[in-house]
Amino acid sequence: MLNAQWLETFTVLCDIGHFTRAANRLGMTQPGVSQHLRKLEDQVGQALISRQGKRFSVTPAGEAVLALGRARRIEEKALQETILRDDPAVGRVVVGCSGSFAMVLYSHLFAAMRASPDLTIHLEATPQDSVLSGVLEGRFDIGIVDHKPRQPRLDAQYLGKEELCLVLPPDAVTSPISFEALEGLGFVAHPDGFTYAEELFSLNFPDQFKGAQHLRIRTFVNQISQIPAPVAHGIGYTLLPRSGVISYPGKDKLCVLRLPKSHHHDLWMIFQRGRALPARVARISDMIKSITSDLEAGG
Repeated sequence: MLNAQWLETFTVLCDIGHFTRAANRLGMTQPGVSQHLRKLEDQVGQALISRQGKRFSVTPAGEAVLALGRARRIEEKALQETILRDDPAVGRVVVGCSGSFAMVLYSHLFAAMRASPDLTIHLEATPQDSVLSGVLEGRFDIGIVDHKPRQPRLDAQYLGKEELCLVLPPDAVTSPISFEALEGLGFVAHPDGFTYAEELFSLNFPDQFKGAQHLRIRTFVNQISQIPAPVAHGIGYTLLPRSGVISYPGKDKLCVLRLPKSHHHDLWMIFQRGRALPARVARISDMIKSITSDLEAGG
């Protein structure tokens, strides 16, 4: 790799065409300029200029080296501009979160992308463990998880709580509702639904609920966007975080029934510890804080 200082001296010399004036521009002596030139020629292994008295011309090898010197100037200028310009409307942001939170978050990101054509947002719905590893490995700029990670290489900000919702068809709602009535409707099951049942039903139906494995399953679906669909058509009930309910297009055909004892999931936003967040990432993190505030308020 060519010595950067010698290369810049040679580039300035060629731009000015005079040793003394080049030395003045660089704050060097004329012998210092000549020394840099000789060292660069030794490094290249060929003469870079041909002297004619006090004048000189650039050799073919010198032209190639000069082109590199000028190209490096352009690259360094672009690098400086990139470093100095921290534009919240430019660049790529990668977010990892649960499927239900991704659904409610994604629609809020559209306005930001419409307003900022040079802003690219990659949103990945993935399990909690993948969110944690993704942030640790630098694949995600931001992660949303349901607990504060015990990981020294991560920083976490508490966002609030998200309610776990019992979702029913409107014509099936009776309050108070019994566990027998829910069993009569049947469970619209999904991969996280069994955990949700353990969390919510063990609180509210401790005598009747014998474990998620004993629930009467009416149907099973593993596409987060489709979980509320059977309920909206009057088939069964399901359990979802509030984000999974409010993001469903037909939410007007769903009813959320609050049980006597509610259950909430914490929401935490995680980053790599010590990382100075670019403005574009900080912008999206602020949007996420606003969204979770609405979720906690029941919006």
